[in-house]
Amino acid sequence: MTEWPDIARTYDAVARDYAERFAGELAGKPFDRELLDGFAARVSGPVLDVGCGPAGHISRYLADRGATVTGVDLSPASVALAAATHPDLEFEVADMRALPVPDAGQAGLVAFYSVIHIRRPELPAVFAEFARVLAPGGELLLAMHGGTGEVGADDWFGRGVSSRATLVELPELAALLEAAGFAVVEQHRRDPHPDEYPTPRLYLLARRQHR
Repeated sequence: MTEWPDIARTYDAVARDYAERFAGELAGKPFDRELLDGFAARVSGPVLDVGCGPAGHISRYLADRGATVTGVDLSPASVALAAATHPDLEFEVADMRALPVPDAGQAGLVAFYSVIHIRRPELPAVFAEFARVLAPGGELLLAMHGGTGEVGADDWFGRGVSSRATLVELPELAALLEAAGFAVVEQHRRDPHPDEYPTPRLYLLARRQHR
């Protein structure tokens, strides 16, 4: 693959397949649940689930633990499916590079495996946007695929569309967040489960520093 695919178009095409595959994934991921449980317990105020995907399962999980969460995604089909699956939650189409919320309006932001679809040169701008929308002291919980370079798939889910992801390592990710105005609180790395894509999983918890 030489060109970055249209990620919104990709997820529009695979929305139902993706939701069927990943809607129940947290049941087999105790460490992910532990991080999300802690996040939901600490954050008081509005939360964005950025790149919520068609399953909307992270939004659901957080809402069931008391969070006031809105899921946003670049793919209209993903948002429509998530909203139909969870009619009591809020979902809207939005680009993480220009989130439709005011400055310092969010108490928390979670982005699980969505920032992977951003090209490496655009990562600083995305993290600056996350910092813009978070109130001072607001929490960011980020999950990424570990590694170097990029990975991609053609004919994803047999739907004739391509996917591509940026791989990062923890020091690079932490430096990018600190440059955007975050204080990194926790960093974690775990090996992939047998049924996951074979890359390490990276998690960072960071807080928006006071302006």
